[in-house]
Amino acid sequence: MAPVLVKNTSDKNTATESTISLDSDGIPPLGVPAEEKRFWFQRAKDFDAEAIATQPSVFDDPQTAEKYQPRDDWENLHRFDPKARWTWAEEYAIVRKIDFRIMIWACIMFMALELDRANLSQALTDSFLTDLHLTTDDYNLGNTVFKLAFLIAELPSQLVSKWMGPDRWIPSQMVLWSIVAGSQFWLSGRTSFLVTRALLAILQGGFIPDVILYLSYFYKHHELSIRLGFFWTMMSVADIICGLLAAGFLQMRGVLGYAGWRWLFLLEAVITLVVGLFSFVLMPAGPCQTASWFRGKDGWFTTREETIIVNRVIREDPSKSDMHNRQPITPKLLWKCLKDFDLWPLYIIGLIFQIPATPEQQYLTLSLRQMNFDTLTSNLLSIPYTALHIITMLALTYAAEIFKELTLISVIGQFWILPFLIYLNVADTAHANRWVIWTVTTLLLAYPNAHPIQVGWNSRNSNTVRARTVSAACYNMFVQAGGIIASNIYRADDAPLYRRGNKQLLAILVMNIVLYCLTKVYYVLRNRYKDRKWNSMTSDEKLHYLSTTTDEGNKRLDFRFEH
Repeated sequence: MAPVLVKNTSDKNTATESTISLDSDGIPPLGVPAEEKRFWFQRAKDFDAEAIATQPSVFDDPQTAEKYQPRDDWENLHRFDPKARWTWAEEYAIVRKIDFRIMIWACIMFMALELDRANLSQALTDSFLTDLHLTTDDYNLGNTVFKLAFLIAELPSQLVSKWMGPDRWIPSQMVLWSIVAGSQFWLSGRTSFLVTRALLAILQGGFIPDVILYLSYFYKHHELSIRLGFFWTMMSVADIICGLLAAGFLQMRGVLGYAGWRWLFLLEAVITLVVGLFSFVLMPAGPCQTASWFRGKDGWFTTREETIIVNRVIREDPSKSDMHNRQPITPKLLWKCLKDFDLWPLYIIGLIFQIPATPEQQYLTLSLRQMNFDTLTSNLLSIPYTALHIITMLALTYAAEIFKELTLISVIGQFWILPFLIYLNVADTAHANRWVIWTVTTLLLAYPNAHPIQVGWNSRNSNTVRARTVSAACYNMFVQAGGIIASNIYRADDAPLYRRGNKQLLAILVMNIVLYCLTKVYYVLRNRYKDRKWNSMTSDEKLHYLSTTTDEGNKRLDFRFEH
């Protein structure tokens, strides 16, 4: 959330002109402080695209501007200009250009991650467990090892990324994990299975928060939230592609005497390797560093476009200039971020919000095989829920930004899952029609996942680059820890109906609903506390606070938590 202004520059209820001027000292006029029309369908026919889009910020008041001045080594300092002005038409055009140049490739990279991360479930339909003499508990252990290693690697990966720069580290990750993914072609048993699971997770860990940090260089907060919705949509698209590829690759069983699942691992790893190599030249370090031999000597953006990108982002969130993009995080800063208690409600939500659906997702293809669907049909039947999931997740993400409500929109996914979990607990699933079970499971897994909302929410409530770097990793670590819990709910001694496991999932879901409500209450009370202290100050006292305070990030009295 943007800092609270010391002075109100205008009254949005009385402004009638298309622009307003803050003073008469030659400072260019600003746009009328108004509700931004974030999406095309919100813009009425009389919307003036040529009106000034630059909104008031702390940089318009000389007294507060110096308190938020970017640091001297910030990589975009040469484009920082508090007097820069631009129109809505220019802003929307540059956002579309960023989408094309930056966001699309980020989505392609994420799809490559998902190919190598999720193809294990497709391998299950091709006698993977039988060929390697593994049990379902061994499969659970493999998932646990993967998520534990992924969790452990999150924070170190973020620290390396902040030191090297995500434009260097992310492609390196992809090349390295593609090699390990391809080596699964030669799996020989339980030990090699667990070792490759661990290595793959160590190299993939941190990729998601690394990409989110990278995207935050280019987008405003609400823009990033929506694009994270599309980002996770690409995971679902990758799952669909993975299912289709598996339907083909698994037919290669017997080629050169090898099982189809071995070809699945190898060929999909080659795809990731190609994407990783191209990422070295398709990821600029930042909006002002796009020139290269591959991207052109003039780069992707003009000087005017770079000025708009830099200033529109920093005017919304001045904290984005408090570190440069190659600056490492010290142990002291790391500890300070880890003990930020105001972010822990989001971490706890990250731990448990996906648990009610995860076991069903992990066991879907195996369950379909147990219901006597063949290999090809089992892979194809795993696609419909993914397609529905894309629609529901994007709808939820848009709803959160349209209604500007994060907590109550996020909890909708839990209410979606509730009736289907109740059915699995009370129905005689042992004798139910297999198509009924498939329908219930498909609808359960199609729930609107709040993950994109919560990742953006975590970023907004961090309020500094270093906190955003660490908190993104911490949030994802808790999500992976939740995956470990979920991977051990369905046990072999509870198979094949998993009645004990389904009761546990139902109890966790009810707890999730309560937790979302408590999180809402917490942030409302924290903001009220800050409001009381901030509003009790005079303008001079507020300026003195900005000049002398040792409060940082979301602990500042001029910051408000989003909820």
